[in-house]
Amino acid sequence: MAKVAFIGLGVMGFPMGGHLKVKGGHDVTVYNRTAAKADDWVAKFGGKSAPTPAEAARDADFVFTCVGNDDDLRSVTSGENGVLQTMKPGAILIDNTTASAEVARELYAAAKEKDVGFIDAPVSGGQAGAENGVLTVMCGGDEATYETAKPIIDAYARMVGLMGAAGAGQLTKMINQICIAGVVQGLAEGIHFGKRAGLDIEKVVEVISKGAAGSWQMENRHKTMNVGKYDFGFAIDWMRKDLGIVLNEARSNGAKLPLTALVDQFYGDVQAMGGNRWDTSSLLARLEK
Repeated sequence: MAKVAFIGLGVMGFPMGGHLKVKGGHDVTVYNRTAAKADDWVAKFGGKSAPTPAEAARDADFVFTCVGNDDDLRSVTSGENGVLQTMKPGAILIDNTTASAEVARELYAAAKEKDVGFIDAPVSGGQAGAENGVLTVMCGGDEATYETAKPIIDAYARMVGLMGAAGAGQLTKMINQICIAGVVQGLAEGIHFGKRAGLDIEKVVEVISKGAAGSWQMENRHKTMNVGKYDFGFAIDWMRKDLGIVLNEARSNGAKLPLTALVDQFYGDVQAMGGNRWDTSSLLARLEK
C-alpha cells in the first residue's frame, strides 16, 4: 500500500482516484477546487480530503493530477499551494491531464530540481473507461520512474505504455485525438449519406463494422448518432481544447494536419449550434441541421 494524493476530481479524476483507493488499496488523500466534490469522493470511497494541493501531497509517495489545462496544471503543481511545494524527495508526480508537451517538459524539470520524479500520463477511454478502470495511459518520462509508477497506474488502466522522454505521453495523446477526429467525421458522413440514400443504418453498420471500416467509434456511437442523442461521453468543449493543443504543436514541428484543422472548425460549428457539451459524435448534427 502506498500513500497517494489525487488532485482534481472531475468526470475522469473522480473514478480514477476511486480505483486507486478501492482496487489499488492505497491510502488516498484528495483535493478538488470545489470542496463539496472532495467531500462526495470521501463519502463514496473513504480516504480523506485536504484543503490545498500542497497539503494533499505532503508525505505522499505518489501524487496524481487530473485538471483542465496547462494553466490549471501549473497552479496545482508549481503554484503557491502547489504539490511541488511539499512533495518529499523520491516521490513521483503523475499527471493525467491532457496538456501540452511543453508544460510536461517544464514540470519534469521543476520536479527534478526537487528530486521528485515526473511522468506525463494523459489517458484515453472517456468517462466510461475511467469508471470501469480500463483507460489507456500514454506516458512520458524516465524509464526507472515509469517502472516504479506503473503498478500504481494499473489500478485504473488496461493499457499503460512508456512512449519516450518527458512530453512523449502528451504527444501520443495528440496523435490519439488526431485519429479520433478523422474517424468521427467519416462516421458522421457515412451515417448522413446512408440516411439520405434511404438505407437502414443498423443493417449497414452490422455489415460494414465487420470489415475494414469498423472502429471503436462505429461500434460504440453509431446507435446514438442514428437517433440524434449526443450525451454519451467526451464533450466538444474538451475536444476543441485538445485539438487546439494539437494544432499549436503542429505549428511548432511543421506537421501538416489539414483534416484535423477542418474537423476542429466543424466542431466550432456545432458549438455555435449550442452543442458545447454534446459528445464528439455530434459532428452528425452539423450535417443534419
